[in-house]
Amino acid sequence: MQREMLIGKLHRGTVTECRLDYEGSLTVDEDLIDAAGMLVHQKIQVLDIMNGARIETYLIPGARGKREIAVNGAAARLFYRGDRVIICAYAMLDETEARAFKPKVVLLDDKNRVVG
Repeated sequence: MQREMLIGKLHRGTVTECRLDYEGSLTVDEDLIDAAGMLVHQKIQVLDIMNGARIETYLIPGARGKREIAVNGAAARLFYRGDRVIICAYAMLDETEARAFKPKVVLLDDKNRVVG
């Protein structure tokens, strides 16, 4: 049996930009993507702590060290600059992997710096 499991999470990140006139997806600083064990182009969920909005999209790389989290395309209508978000990545794991796997959870401050 395969189970879809959380493998990485960026917790309480801050949206730095919303770009409506941009091809859809979520731009995230590659340092943050790496810290959470995520991959560029991986399917993710973005959960807005401020208003409850939830979307599925994929990651595109932002410049390293800029601490960018930018919502692009139509989803930019659901999020606002300054919103706190949770970004979750999942993978299909077999039963044995699922029971043993520990996801990487990265806590961010209001400037998208890793604090835990």
